[in-house]
Amino acid sequence: MINQSQIDYKRVERAIEYIVHNYKDKPSLEEIAAEIHVSPFHFQRLFSKWAGVSPKKFIQFLSLDYAKNILRAPGASVLDAAYDAGFSGAGRLHDLFMTIEGMTPGAFKQQGAGLDINYNFADSPFSTVMVASTANGICHMAFEDDQDSGFETLYRIFPQAQFHQCRDSIQQAALSVFDTDGAQPDGKITLHLQGTPFQIKVWEALLKVPMGALASYGDVARMIGQPGASRAVGNAIGHNPVAFLIPCHRVIRQNGAIGGYMWGAKRKQAMIAWEGAQMMD
Repeated sequence: MINQSQIDYKRVERAIEYIVHNYKDKPSLEEIAAEIHVSPFHFQRLFSKWAGVSPKKFIQFLSLDYAKNILRAPGASVLDAAYDAGFSGAGRLHDLFMTIEGMTPGAFKQQGAGLDINYNFADSPFSTVMVASTANGICHMAFEDDQDSGFETLYRIFPQAQFHQCRDSIQQAALSVFDTDGAQPDGKITLHLQGTPFQIKVWEALLKVPMGALASYGDVARMIGQPGASRAVGNAIGHNPVAFLIPCHRVIRQNGAIGGYMWGAKRKQAMIAWEGAQMMD
């Protein structure tokens, strides 16, 4: 069933796609609204509610120059400082302290045998998100427009687990990452993930890229002390099981191109621009 959050995001996604393709022509509010078949007044309200800024202001966060400038601006010193200090958000989103607890090799081989996994679906600025948790933390988070398909994906990852569709406090704390009211989560957020030691090392490095910053694959490779491993880093990023919380959307190509994303390149571009807008305060 399509809910209002999905409808709103799909409209915003179409608007962003139109803006990206017509950026140099500086499309007017009326032109963008016509493209997604709503009135200019409704589009202005919808977009401002979603992004926190007007469509006109948001356009600057979608340009290639914006991505390049953000990518160049941090430099090694800022990334190193972020790595040393730990993950810290800024702007309108609260700071989050997240740690990764890797599943034991035994648990990995057992494909979830003995695990009780709670899962549920929630609205987010980027359409419906599925979030799943064990007693030790978040084990899966993904953008899923179709709930049946989302559960099938989770089941394939943990075919021997026991599943319960319910919302728990671990999930609620994780979902607070989408809040823009400055509220603080209760304590740290733990991620309970299965992955190789190298993958977990890369995912831990991604937690150190602050909101509003971008890093290249080479930057992440240097952060983990393996500057020649950009390709392997890209592969590990592509296997990230936790959307948004592990911010793989903040990793782009060195030339400023957005690159691929497990949950869609358009969504990745929307996330980067949305985070940029949140950093304005």
